[in-house]
Amino acid sequence: MIPKDTVSPTIQVLERVFVVLDVLASHQDPVPLKQISAQSGLHPSTAHRILNDLAAGRFVDRPAAGTYRLGMRLLELGNLVKARLDVRDAAIGPMRELHKLTLQPINLSVRQGDEIVYIERSFSERSGMQVVRAIGGRAPLHLTSVGKLFLAQDDPIKVRAYAARTGLAGHTRNSLTDLGQLERELSRVRQRELARDNEELELGVRCMAAGIYDDQGRLIAGLSISAPSDRLEESWCDRLKETAAQISTALGYRAA
Repeated sequence: MIPKDTVSPTIQVLERVFVVLDVLASHQDPVPLKQISAQSGLHPSTAHRILNDLAAGRFVDRPAAGTYRLGMRLLELGNLVKARLDVRDAAIGPMRELHKLTLQPINLSVRQGDEIVYIERSFSERSGMQVVRAIGGRAPLHLTSVGKLFLAQDDPIKVRAYAARTGLAGHTRNSLTDLGQLERELSRVRQRELARDNEELELGVRCMAAGIYDDQGRLIAGLSISAPSDRLEESWCDRLKETAAQISTALGYRAA
């Protein structure tokens, strides 16, 4: 059952779903429908309908007729959450050290669909730059340095699909709104292993970003330096890459 110290869902069917998942989570082996019904307090037909829908979404597996266990989709989602939490913990110390060097905002971002989401930031008032996007803020992939890192990982078909979905809408006169321009920019990102935002999201603000990789070699986040356009120093590139590599190593990444 749902723990007493948690807030009950306001939608009854969701409460029943949570109860069924809790029952399955309490068993290592597949659980028969009759037992799920008894432990959840649900009528067998109700439990069966819920389990069928969960199985359709891969949240539940049916290893044999009439038995159920938690599905792989939950593992996939759990790994996404774990990666984001782990990368923040691993990044915060190195981010602060990089901020001490640059005195400019240091951002940690992850991809979510067609946008990046800012999940951590290290900055101070001495940067001389107003922080426009707070933690939890979002921005389109093609307008940000970190977003370009993720797009550079996609194959050409996926990049064209992204362009079709978003229309490559621009925010400033510098925004890359042409697919050919974007593809050429992504090619440079792959070559340099560094991405840039040249006042494409906000006029007066430039950024550079390097990728953070997990123990499977997957790009899971981007580390970026934001600065007023006339204060972004090229000498920071190597230190940015080194810091991103340090975080990746802490997450178990080993370069080939």
